Amino acid sequence: MSAPVQAKRLSLRMRAPDDAPAPPVPMPPGFIVGVPDRGEFMVRDSGGDGPLLLLLHGWVVSADVNFYGQYDALRWAGYRVLALDHRGHGRGLRTPAPFRLADCAADAAAVLRELGTGPALAVGYSMGGPIASLLARDFRDQVSGLVLCATSADWTEPRQRRTWRAMGAVRLGLGLFPNAAWRAGLRSVGLPDTAVTTWLASELSRGSARDLAEAGRELGRYDGRPWLPSLGVPAAVVVTADDSDVPPRKQRELAALLGAPTFEVDGDHLVAGTAPEHFNPYLLRALERVRAAHATAV
Repeated sequence: MSAPVQAKRLSLRMRAPDDAPAPPVPMPPGFIVGVPDRGEFMVRDSGGDGPLLLLLHGWVVSADVNFYGQYDALRWAGYRVLALDHRGHGRGLRTPAPFRLADCAADAAAVLRELGTGPALAVGYSMGGPIASLLARDFRDQVSGLVLCATSADWTEPRQRRTWRAMGAVRLGLGLFPNAAWRAGLRSVGLPDTAVTTWLASELSRGSARDLAEAGRELGRYDGRPWLPSLGVPAAVVVTADDSDVPPRKQRELAALLGAPTFEVDGDHLVAGTAPEHFNPYLLRALERVRAAHATAV
C-alpha cells in the first residue's frame, strides 16, 4: 500500500465522527463544588480577576453545548466566566425530586456562596432566562445584573404548550435510544454528521430523560409577568430576531417588563452555537450596558 493511501486512510480514521466525540474548542477548567445538604456540582471556571459572569444554559442542552462558542470571547473580553449544568441536564445534579426552575436558581446561588465569588452578572439563555430571573428575585445579593437571551417572560402560548404536551414521547425516545435520538434530531435541524455533531449528541445524551421532560412541562407553567417589573436589577435582553421557538415579540415583551434595552441579532434560536461570531458582539454590548447601569446605581 502506498504512503499516500495509508495517510488518507489514517486521516479518515482520525476524522470519523463516531471515533472521538471531542469538544470543538478547549473548554474552561472544570471542578466539582460540593454544597452541604445540596449535592455536588461540576463548575466551569475560566479564572482571572475580571467581572464575574454566571452562564445559565437552556433546556435539554448543557452549559458546554450552549456556550462553547462564547467561552473564549468572554474570557478575551476580560470576564471571569462560571458555568454549571442545571439538575437533570448534562453533568448536573440527579435527584428524585421533580425538576423545578426555582431549584435550579437555588443551586446556582448555593454554588456562588460556596465559592465565595458573588455577586455575579447572570447570563440566561432560553430556559436559563427564567432561572436567571428567579435567581435575581430570590437571591438578590448574588446578582449584580441580568442579560437574558432568546427567552421570554412566560411560556404559556398555545403553540408552546403543544410542545410541552409532547414531552412524554420525547422522554420515551431519549430513554430508549439517547445517542441515536439526538443524532437524528441534529440532522433534522440541518446539522450533518460531523465531529462537532458527534460531540453534541454525546453531550446531549448525558441528560436525564425524566428531568428533560419535566423541565419542558415546568417551562409551560412558568409566568414571570406578575413580578418581573419589580425585580429592580440592571438588565438587558438579546433578541434573536428570526427565532421560531421563542417569538421575538415575546422577547421584546420581556424587555419592556424589565425596562431593559434590547440588542437584536439576526439569527434563530440556535445562533449562539451555529454562528457565535455573529452573536457574540451583541452579547458583549449587552453586558457592557448592564455593567454601566450597575456602576451608576452603585
